[in-house]
Amino acid sequence: MKAKIRKGDTVEVISGREQDKGKRGEVIRVIPDEHRVVVQGVNLRKKHQRQVQTQGRRNIQPGIIEFEAPIDISNVMLVCPRCDEPTRVGIQRTEDGEAQRLCKKCKSLFD
Repeated sequence: MKAKIRKGDTVEVISGREQDKGKRGEVIRVIPDEHRVVVQGVNLRKKHQRQVQTQGRRNIQPGIIEFEAPIDISNVMLVCPRCDEPTRVGIQRTEDGEAQRLCKKCKSLFD
């Protein structure tokens, strides 16, 4: 199934962890095989990393690294840039057969 959310879209988290619910952010990455997306500033995790010395390569800095973990694509809704509300997405075909994404609330096109 083709995902209706793409990299660069603004989305709002509608379910999941309490501290992430209601947050908005830009989609950094879409992982279509796993039905997951990475949203900027949402689902932050911390990883403890030790220093690794490799031959001829740069050293990896030790410390605690904070990063965004993927969340399920069903837990986010696309935010319409025109009506500024989370909305469902429809598909509308143009005259030449090209598919465009459509806001279900205000009927405006995303692309």
